[in-house]
Amino acid sequence: MAKVKTFKTIFPAVSVPLNDDYSINEPEFRAYLRWIKTFYGKGMDGLVCNGHTGEITGLTRAERKRVVEICAEECGDVMTIISGVNCENTAESIEMAKEAKEAGADGILLMPPHMWLRFGMNPDAPFEYVKDVAEGADIDIIIHLYPATSKAFYPVETLIKMCKEIDHVKCIKMGTRVTSIYEHDVRLLRQECPDISLITCHDETLCVSWFPGMDGALIGFAGCVPEIICPAREVFANPDKHTLKEAQDWSDRIYHISQAIYGGGQPSGEAHARLKEALKQRGIFKSALMRKPVLPLNDEEKAWVALGLERSQLPEVDMTQFED
Repeated sequence: MAKVKTFKTIFPAVSVPLNDDYSINEPEFRAYLRWIKTFYGKGMDGLVCNGHTGEITGLTRAERKRVVEICAEECGDVMTIISGVNCENTAESIEMAKEAKEAGADGILLMPPHMWLRFGMNPDAPFEYVKDVAEGADIDIIIHLYPATSKAFYPVETLIKMCKEIDHVKCIKMGTRVTSIYEHDVRLLRQECPDISLITCHDETLCVSWFPGMDGALIGFAGCVPEIICPAREVFANPDKHTLKEAQDWSDRIYHISQAIYGGGQPSGEAHARLKEALKQRGIFKSALMRKPVLPLNDEEKAWVALGLERSQLPEVDMTQFED
């Protein structure tokens, strides 16, 4: 059966296991992806590599391409493969998007240039940036929307213009993180751009962020605890078949590990380190090593992750069946 590309699903932003010398542990990464693939058809029909959870800013350009190749080889026959693109200039962003496409990506997650976080931006710059990358690389795009409290946030009018005038824009990763703005913008985008997929990236308040009727999620969390993310998604995706009590029960179970990883705040380098520690404690990774400048967790933080896993009833995973 031919693969069907989709932007309406849960996309786990996959982590990358490292060796002691900080190189990518390819055999372990492949085993991890084979485990991820077992959730295909259960609400998780794609994956994102080279996201912030996947340490995009800590990987070299060649490593980013290699990560895409491995993901495509292991999961690309059925799953939609998306690669993050993070760059400070348009020309190189186009080159990186082309490299991702050559390596097997079906689309890219296009992050704003991070200089905008510090200095702000011309109001017309985001539209021109996305348009130039879309046309230059001829590849489908998920817009990475940064928080409304940041200088790199795209106003809803800009998002509507992107969706209506750039054919390659297929999806928006709604990272608004201000609830009133989030719901307003989701409702307006639904009205103005009904064919565009809108997915949450609010790992720390996942179930709450699903209430406006989202098309899925793009979260690192899903690559760590898919056993509780996927069935929770089923409840929110088909509310006519379920009860509010079911939604609350899944939210209650997710809450403990969410607190252990994100602590009530939005994802950060330290949160990604705690997520990788959770993967280690579950037996999925052998090491929780992160690329510096993210530092190792202390014993108290590791214990907090362990407690979150216990309270959310998340056991170790037998990875032997996925190893070469």
